[in-house]
Amino acid sequence: MSFKYSEKIYAGVLGKIIGVYLGRPVEGWSYEKINSTFGEIPYYVHKECNVPLIVADDDISGTFGFFRALEDYNYKLDISAKDIGNTWLNYIIEDKTILWWGGLGRSTEHTAYLNLKNGINAPISGSIKQNGRTLAEQIGAQIFIDAFAMAFPDDPEKAVNFIRKAASVSHDGIAVEAACFLGAMESMAFEEKNIHKLMDNALKFIDNKDLILLIEDVRNLCEREKNWRLVREYLDPKYGYGVYPGCCHVIPNHAMVLASILLGEDDFQKSIKIASSAAWDTDCNAGNVGALNGIRLGLSAITEGADFRGPVADKMLVVTSDGGSCVTDAVREAKRIIKAASYYRNEKAEISNKRFDFSFKGSMQGFSMCPYSKSLLQVATLKNDNGLMLECYCVAEGANAEISTPTFLDFLEVSRNFSTIASPTLYSTQNVFVEIKHLSEEDINIQPYILHYDIDNNVRRINGECFKMVKGDNIISWKVPNTDGMPIFRLGFSIKSIKRFSGNLIFTSIDWKGAPEDFSQKGMLMTSIWNTNPYWLQTWSSSAKHFAADFKYTYCVSHPSENGASTIGADDWINYSISSKLCFSLHKSGGLLIRTNGHRRYYAAIMRDYKNIEIIKRYDDEIVKLSSKEFKYEEDIQYKLEFRALGNKLQLFIDGIEQLVAEDNSYKSGGAGFVINNGTMTCDGFFVSH
Repeated sequence: MSFKYSEKIYAGVLGKIIGVYLGRPVEGWSYEKINSTFGEIPYYVHKECNVPLIVADDDISGTFGFFRALEDYNYKLDISAKDIGNTWLNYIIEDKTILWWGGLGRSTEHTAYLNLKNGINAPISGSIKQNGRTLAEQIGAQIFIDAFAMAFPDDPEKAVNFIRKAASVSHDGIAVEAACFLGAMESMAFEEKNIHKLMDNALKFIDNKDLILLIEDVRNLCEREKNWRLVREYLDPKYGYGVYPGCCHVIPNHAMVLASILLGEDDFQKSIKIASSAAWDTDCNAGNVGALNGIRLGLSAITEGADFRGPVADKMLVVTSDGGSCVTDAVREAKRIIKAASYYRNEKAEISNKRFDFSFKGSMQGFSMCPYSKSLLQVATLKNDNGLMLECYCVAEGANAEISTPTFLDFLEVSRNFSTIASPTLYSTQNVFVEIKHLSEEDINIQPYILHYDIDNNVRRINGECFKMVKGDNIISWKVPNTDGMPIFRLGFSIKSIKRFSGNLIFTSIDWKGAPEDFSQKGMLMTSIWNTNPYWLQTWSSSAKHFAADFKYTYCVSHPSENGASTIGADDWINYSISSKLCFSLHKSGGLLIRTNGHRRYYAAIMRDYKNIEIIKRYDDEIVKLSSKEFKYEEDIQYKLEFRALGNKLQLFIDGIEQLVAEDNSYKSGGAGFVINNGTMTCDGFFVSH
């Protein structure tokens, strides 16, 4: 990429998630338990703790989910705390996504969310005046700021300005100041490597005397003492959890973040090891340390010690109401930040729009040797070398080389600690385009395949046609086969040869875009009243209070108040049509959603009060009626609604007859689904086409 800071932004994203994955398994453990169980944590301990490595975590979802405020508000410089608070409301699903839902007055972020929901805008939503000092000064402000800092490389003034607004949605006082101090260091770390210079310069952006004294104390201590255990022994009685109120106060954790950076010096692994081994909020602290040192020390520092990158393979889960963006990777999230950074610097960044382009050194974007391969032999290895290189050394009949990447949740690997809500990124009838370099003369074939869940939650495999590879550049296009609406959770490629093949292939890009040509979930798909949440239903991201498989039709959607939304699809769905047969009982209004951008920004075609139909645009709290007319409908009668979006034109058909047309330019793309207000509707089937 041409943008000067692209690789360091990627390193910052990678450092963040590696730190979180290292510290997450022991989050909440006492220092004594960590010490007696592991001594130190220099490498991943998820297996010993019987948890997955790749997890949904508030540190990741909040950092990269709330950052989307920048692109959603067209990168305006005068973005407000209120705007970022509205982003919270748009992407958070209450009691499910991003936050620790610990209760009003106990969880700072939960309390702030309830304030926002009840019309108390940011920054009042997170203020000491509104919530009290104890809640306002917990750790959360600093754990969400890394992406904002990376959007302003070597521009700490702008970084701190944005971070202060973002942090004030949920926090106040010394918590916001600590976030600004860390963010200023991260911004300056793109050009300045010396940690002491970074701290000296970052002090210019804070004025909280207690925080300044803490920073000075930690720096002086770490100058005298290099043993991190002795440093922690000093910090605990003076700054530990026993000294400060609340569940997770910022002061102990900020002190440990600074100590980890100072004592880790220029050793990436050592710094996140200290942050993860010292207890308190281990995933938050190691995540902040990893982000700063990823930026400051670069990609090479991440690979100087143990292989932190290999097991991760860039994989991330960013859990928001935009389910199609949940299963993602460090390259894709880095590109979002690079786009913002280049815009704010008024510089051009050549950013590939391919889903997978493996554009950073060592990037894998979720690809690995397929864990579901039935081959008993290891016949190839995978690495990044100007693309995704598959080094085959013993491929032959019956011994294929198979690689794959996640396109949805693998429910064998999903952590139950945080709710993990997602929609697939890949659907039946979408076209997958692959660019491959074949580096030898030998004849080989490549066969794409998908892994999907069936109606009984079993894993099924569907193989595509075989494509013959010629030496040099190859381009293949494959239409994903029909799975009868069941979710595809991995896309893979099998390398086949009759005779033994030893040679290399390089995948230079893999891509798919747009809505599927023909995707549907239809019929009564509930197979048992005891299986109320089958895998196919979990492809939906629902903020409706009740979204379930129906006993007669496909779905039942119920919500006791306004805006119960349930959506599926991805943000690259542009021109397409959706349809379903809807049936109403008690309700205020309900209907279909198209081009959803979260759960408070969308177009809707709705039926209201048994007498009206409307096409509306929702943007946060603003609802604009684009077209409407009188239309009488009856209780418990099915009506087939079809909602089309083509360019700026929106059309509503009921039982095959066009009823409403509207034009609007606000939303160019997005997912689709259902919305119900104050009541219930059943939905027979859901069909997507273009």
